[in-house]
Amino acid sequence: MDPLGAPSQFVDVDTLLSWADSCEEELNASETTAETSQENLIRSPFLYNKVINGKVVLWKGDVALLNCTAIVNTSNESLTDKNPVSESIFMLAGPDLKEDLQKLKGCRTGEAKLTKGFNLAARFIIHTVGPKYKSRYRTAAESSLYSCYRNVLQLAKEQSMSSVGFCVINSAKRGYPLEDATHIALRTVRRFLEIHGETIEKVVFAVSELEEATYQKLLPLYFPRTLKEESRSLPYLPADIGNAEGEPVVPERQIRISEKPGAPEDNQEEEDEGLGVDLSFIGSHAFARMEGDIDKQRKLILQGQLSEAALQKQHQRNYNRWLCQARAEDLSDIASLKALYQTGVDNCGRTVMVVVGRNIPVTLIDMDKVQEEFESCLFCSPNISFKGLKDKIHHVDSLHQLFSAISPEQIDFPPFVLEYDARENGPYYTSYPPSPDL
Repeated sequence: MDPLGAPSQFVDVDTLLSWADSCEEELNASETTAETSQENLIRSPFLYNKVINGKVVLWKGDVALLNCTAIVNTSNESLTDKNPVSESIFMLAGPDLKEDLQKLKGCRTGEAKLTKGFNLAARFIIHTVGPKYKSRYRTAAESSLYSCYRNVLQLAKEQSMSSVGFCVINSAKRGYPLEDATHIALRTVRRFLEIHGETIEKVVFAVSELEEATYQKLLPLYFPRTLKEESRSLPYLPADIGNAEGEPVVPERQIRISEKPGAPEDNQEEEDEGLGVDLSFIGSHAFARMEGDIDKQRKLILQGQLSEAALQKQHQRNYNRWLCQARAEDLSDIASLKALYQTGVDNCGRTVMVVVGRNIPVTLIDMDKVQEEFESCLFCSPNISFKGLKDKIHHVDSLHQLFSAISPEQIDFPPFVLEYDARENGPYYTSYPPSPDL
């Protein structure tokens, strides 16, 4: 109630139904003793925990209306972003908030900064900046969004806050896919409550009607309300659930410590596959085993300190990593041109790629996507040059030359190519002596 006795528009978080109590009767009624026996269930990395679930609230409403210790505002780096969350907070907090924000001198992506709540029911506002999402920089975006949630919670802990109201930090204008962002939000909060749960009594996820369905779907994965729900949700967890604090794991940045620095670990070659080059020989007290730094590796190669076996192993690791990255790249725009074909291998076992130059709109295509390292390329259009691939391309003047290096059965040329070559160079045959140039 306000001083005049009128109903307050603000909502006390203590009156909201916790996640532990949501659908409790329905969930309990659906379980049997056999189904909930721990012996019969495969446990999730996010175990059923009624105490933690009691601290979590999913609420459809405006975060600015929450009566709690602090609410979260999502903004840009100058803290002037205009989005539905920010506009509601500014309107209810009053003009003093803008003056207070100017003292902060902005906020970097992933950081969290504190101001007073002014006319809000919440005592404080924690401002944070979510990342702009681009699929090619997904890892960086995941790390930044994790930092947003983690830094907000860390600030709440340092300030001895008992309750925090989260908006959905990944604002629509920044393009972060809602479901991907929700996974990060939920697992980060879950891990924080596991480690620092004694410092925070309530965490409220304030969502819109559009966002509510996604949170309803994913909350059971990270906050299962029963043993059966825990087991049932396990198959739907993503492959990457982060580390012990919910932070995204980037294999290239992991560091492994050798138990016996400087000593060879032949029996761990299989186990350490993909973790990087052994640097234990650098100095008598060196201990790091990390994903290889390219510059350091080249220096070691020049100094002759990498054995041939270690060098080959590192090349294979790099190749596997690059291959995975290449397979994840979206090349649909190039495929639609029907200008690029991987056909087979030549007489020396090298990969052959055919480019139909006529079908390439050179001024439109993103040439960066085709500047990949190939073992060898046979290129049939001498009037087009690819910067960066010059030393990898063999130019041929006719199909006669091409078929001296690769069987015609391996190549499916467009008919106009065959017709043109037959007119210019005469018909080709299926057997030619090997060309010394190829």
